[in-house]
Amino acid sequence: MPVRATKRGAQRTPLNRDCDVLICGASFAGLAVARELARSGVKVLVLDRYEIGERQTSACAMPTSWMEALDLMSSERQRFGELLVHTPFRDSRWELPWSFSMFDYRELCALLWAQAQSPQLEFETATVTGRSGQTVHSDRGDLRAPLIVDALGWRRVLSNAAPIQPPNARLSRGLEVHPPGSGSEMELWIDARFIRAGYGWSFPAGEEVRVGVGSFWPEHHVKEPTVRLAAELDVAPLGYQGNWIPHELRGAVEDGVFFAGDSAGHCLPLTAEGIRTALYFGLACGRELRAVLDGRCTREQALAGYGGFSAAHARKYRWLLNAQRILGQLTPSRAMTAVVASMESRRLSEWIFRHYLGIAAPSFVAGSARARRPAARHRVAA
Repeated sequence: MPVRATKRGAQRTPLNRDCDVLICGASFAGLAVARELARSGVKVLVLDRYEIGERQTSACAMPTSWMEALDLMSSERQRFGELLVHTPFRDSRWELPWSFSMFDYRELCALLWAQAQSPQLEFETATVTGRSGQTVHSDRGDLRAPLIVDALGWRRVLSNAAPIQPPNARLSRGLEVHPPGSGSEMELWIDARFIRAGYGWSFPAGEEVRVGVGSFWPEHHVKEPTVRLAAELDVAPLGYQGNWIPHELRGAVEDGVFFAGDSAGHCLPLTAEGIRTALYFGLACGRELRAVLDGRCTREQALAGYGGFSAAHARKYRWLLNAQRILGQLTPSRAMTAVVASMESRRLSEWIFRHYLGIAAPSFVAGSARARRPAARHRVAA
């Protein structure tokens, strides 16, 4: 289990202070926002309950092209250009038009943090508990900022709306073990023997194998099937990690706050791929904040721009959510095997996976902030 890294004793000083930008959450989305604010010349404070890179909750894989675009390749552990998919009736091998890379979470987070470095950038460990207006409450005191980002995950801590609670909320759930081991295949199991609606996986990553099970239906537990899949693969169920996974897009702005990553439901339905999209929307959020800091727009304009950018992806998210619902119903049937087998067609596979990558394309990394706008009267609208 992860160990809390919150400062203790004499080091546990109050954090009652102001800053220009407050980023709550230091995983993929929060670090992407911070990266876009590098050398902005303003006070940026990043808060997280854990140290940067300390608490891994996913299989840690993304398209290789995204890692290349972000200059994160030194954290890569293994790469795959094919996916082996198992059903009860047949195994199918899908050739991918682009490769997936497994990476080391701690190292990748450290690389992103290094890219964000600037003289006035700070990080502190603290548990964020809520918000009143532009004041964020934490277990180490209150902090105030005109620009606030919630990248804390599916709980959407800085929202004052009614919280979503599993298992009745629209969430998937996943659990993974990562024992020592090796392998040469990236594999999926779509098999009701393990989970009624969802899938299991085995992703080798250098000197360890990441084995887990995810369920589209939050009321279905995943620990027992994860242990069973690990036993079938003859690996020990060591190093448990998991989380609830939002599978529905939510508002990316609310009451003057920017939401990115799982807090905005940016994880893709069906595949539960959330790292690439957290980076993608984190970069978009950071660019809007940078436009405010540079005096090219007001905070309200940035909120509208970022909210609209996220909402423009709603149709694609709905398509994937509908596919998740349909395939979840088909899992125990031979129809699912037919669907899986159809993806052996290189032409079909390439078409689907290229469109899928296009939801959050790696070319976005090289993009700049939005087109220059007239300078705002005030640098930051409070």
